[in-house]
Amino acid sequence: MSDQGMMPGTPLREAFPEDWHRFTPRQRMARYLGLLCAALAVGWSITSIDVIWEWVWDAPAQMGDLFGRMVPPDTANLATILRVLWETVNIATIATLFAVLVSLPVAWMAAQNTTPNRATLWLGRIILVSSRSINTIIWALLFVAIFGPGIVAGIAAIMLRSVGFVGKLLGEAIEEIDTRPVEALEATGASRAKVILYAIVPQVMPTFWAVAILRWDINLRESTVLGLVGAGGIGIILQSAIDTFKWQEAATVLLCILGLVLLGEIISAWLRRRIL
Repeated sequence: MSDQGMMPGTPLREAFPEDWHRFTPRQRMARYLGLLCAALAVGWSITSIDVIWEWVWDAPAQMGDLFGRMVPPDTANLATILRVLWETVNIATIATLFAVLVSLPVAWMAAQNTTPNRATLWLGRIILVSSRSINTIIWALLFVAIFGPGIVAGIAAIMLRSVGFVGKLLGEAIEEIDTRPVEALEATGASRAKVILYAIVPQVMPTFWAVAILRWDINLRESTVLGLVGAGGIGIILQSAIDTFKWQEAATVLLCILGLVLLGEIISAWLRRRIL
């Protein structure tokens, strides 16, 4: 029935007598069955792991006691903490720079519309998957064994982890470009290098800067924990303070890390506004 044919004051139920349901009975049954399976899976997961529930119930009291020991923060070692914090920033920045440079050819190989052949396509994608499938801490442990403890291992770990992230997003951006400028340049007989430089790069540059800034922000946070495995950064002081039960110094380190993350977020937002 159209709106024009509906009499004024006619109830909607009389105008549309059939009740509308978002899901059919079969779809509702499938959704309930899915929720039941998820609940059973969660229950099985909880019962299959060794959880000491007494410690779980006692956790709030232990947290209160721990936070009580952290107050007030000890600033006696603040100069050293700030120096190592700056080292953490350098690790994130240098690793991001190297990762961006390495990810450019990998993204070019992993994009279907720019890769030279199928072999390079699979090579690029294997590199991206391998980089993203291994956590930064695992990379750090590997490079600490190779280079020894220090910032070199941290830079290498952050860089290899970042290559997969940056390369995948850039590769997808290359695949989604407008092909008309590429076809126009190819029709004029332009070389492959000129097609990439004048038709592909200008379209990908906004994504390039956005991904690079985002990855630097992520790396800044990840670099704060590298010291826990000996790969340099503020994590070394944090681990030392925890191991020696210097909870007030640990509180100072945590506050400095929080300040660094907030400052990194502000700088990232400012860079996005200025560049993008």
